[in-house]
Amino acid sequence: MTPLVFIHGWGQSKQIWHQQQAQFPNAIFLNLPGHGGEPDSADWLKTLANQLPSKPCILVGWSLGGMLSMQLALAYPEHIKALALVSSTPCFSQKDNWAHGCSHKVLQEFQQGIEQQAAKTMSRFFALMFHGEGMERKQYNHIAHVAVNRGNPTSAQGMQEGLRLLADLNLRHDISNITQPTWIAHGEQDAIIPVQASAFLAKHIPHSTLHHFDNCGHAPFLTQTKTFHCLLESWCHTI
Repeated sequence: MTPLVFIHGWGQSKQIWHQQQAQFPNAIFLNLPGHGGEPDSADWLKTLANQLPSKPCILVGWSLGGMLSMQLALAYPEHIKALALVSSTPCFSQKDNWAHGCSHKVLQEFQQGIEQQAAKTMSRFFALMFHGEGMERKQYNHIAHVAVNRGNPTSAQGMQEGLRLLADLNLRHDISNITQPTWIAHGEQDAIIPVQASAFLAKHIPHSTLHHFDNCGHAPFLTQTKTFHCLLESWCHTI
């Protein structure tokens, strides 16, 4: 059986995958460096690559985790059998001829926020993930309670390095070299990474399949869990 490996996004931890941990008990769930109690690292890609199983795996990467998954697929193709990119993008920040990214002003505000009030900034970022879903406060509070590892907050270095990667990574001209089968999943109402970014991925990654979740924000695996699991499992069976 092909191993499944899940990689979370900036400022979170593998606890964000708690529902997937129940659904896929044999899967591997990685913490990014400086996240979820993991030590900091100067080389995130190598640190993640060293934790991949010896057998070629299916990488499931969310947001920044998806960007790193694409890098891993390009740098270590022999270790990656397929990719599942959830709410991800080839380029998080706005660039010339790339309007589907975060503005430099907003990135700067996040930078200032984590330097001055990191916990408050992360709470705002977490809330933004569910923007546009019309979620009741009770449901949001439950998700925030079970999906966030409050005992092991992201380190200052982990926050800074993650933001640097979000600001600097630009894979737009590299993704056409991804040879692995790729499933691309994105919420229509994603307020963090515009849904247009997923269409760009699907257009430029040769062997890709695209699915948009209606009435969904940045984390379909949290808010439309049953549908997410069904689609992911069905796609995995085609690999």
